[in-house]
Amino acid sequence: MKTHTVSVFDLTPPEKLQLVEDLWDDLAATPADVPLYEWQKKELARRKANLMNNPASGLSWAEVKLKVRSRYVL
Repeated sequence: MKTHTVSVFDLTPPEKLQLVEDLWDDLAATPADVPLYEWQKKELARRKANLMNNPASGLSWAEVKLKVRSRYVL
């Protein structure tokens, strides 16, 4: 009996995107279980301190969306 093993590399691009989305949703369901390295904690603390000391340095969500979308206008 011959068995055929399917690899993620055999998936179509839409199937791969769906798999990534499913994996991300699964990880996001339990964020406390996702490892956070010490250097990441330090960087987050640094960014938070910078924002607290200089609130004007931050962007609103609307500004962030506009900035990102402007990079990818087709």
